[in-house]
Amino acid sequence: MNEAFLDELRALGPVLLDEPLSRHNTFGIGGPADVYFAAHSEEQLRDALRAAHRHSLPVFILGAGSNVLILDGGIRGLVIENATDHVEGPVPNGAGFKVRAASGISFAALARRLSFTGYTGLEWACGIPGTLGGAAVYNAGAYGKSLLDVLKGVRIVDPQNGIVEMRPQELALDYRNSAFTRGALRDHVVLSVDLALQKGDPDELRARVRELDARRLAAQPRGRNAGSMFKNPAEHPAWWLVDQVGLRGHRIGNAEISQQHTNFFLNLGGANATDVLALMELARSRIRERFGIELENEVAMAGEP
Repeated sequence: MNEAFLDELRALGPVLLDEPLSRHNTFGIGGPADVYFAAHSEEQLRDALRAAHRHSLPVFILGAGSNVLILDGGIRGLVIENATDHVEGPVPNGAGFKVRAASGISFAALARRLSFTGYTGLEWACGIPGTLGGAAVYNAGAYGKSLLDVLKGVRIVDPQNGIVEMRPQELALDYRNSAFTRGALRDHVVLSVDLALQKGDPDELRARVRELDARRLAAQPRGRNAGSMFKNPAEHPAWWLVDQVGLRGHRIGNAEISQQHTNFFLNLGGANATDVLALMELARSRIRERFGIELENEVAMAGEP
């Protein structure tokens, strides 16, 4: 690894070499990062990106690690953990209120905080894992709502540190997709997200959050997982398709398709990405053969085999 680059990065904060990424994602799976750095401010995030760009090193941005399967060979170059969490607002804005929040903040924690203080529009997100930046990249959603419903805009940065503000329509958001996932904004990083909210009744919002918490706890398994593995096709929910082809509880190595919710794949302890990939391919092939439906991944893949 380039020592000049490491010196620049260490001037910003602690640096870890050959850091096991299984320690930094909800699946508990993944090989090492060549270099691992946690950015706690927008300035640290931008400076780390700039340093990697100067030294021609690839960069992978890791949020809460909740919607990703990191492969067993790990990730080359620099992995930046986006731990930024600054929040501005809510402030009056037209007929509602505007919040600008750093991309590294927990989406669920922000939604819960705003709901409990009487701002409505994000209560559906109080159980969604991951960061706000990840929610913008994948247009996270639940219970018939998505980030697009409350999104006012984003600030993004390119590797040269040029900052651009983009409106929601420019991000081409739809079901778990965006200009980021399609490659139109490759190598661009979300710095902050602007949200449009309304004033609501705190007691009613707390009751709604409790109701959604109970629904989620009843429906989704505990244990190490990355959330919903496949996107829901138009024809049937992904869990139903996986169940119909007889894979409820099916296990390869230490990876298992959940007995409780068949679109959740679990790490029972010591599973590797190869186990999970084999389970995914088994589900895809059986569903393709029986229903003629091609499942798409909802969980992102990162790293090398």
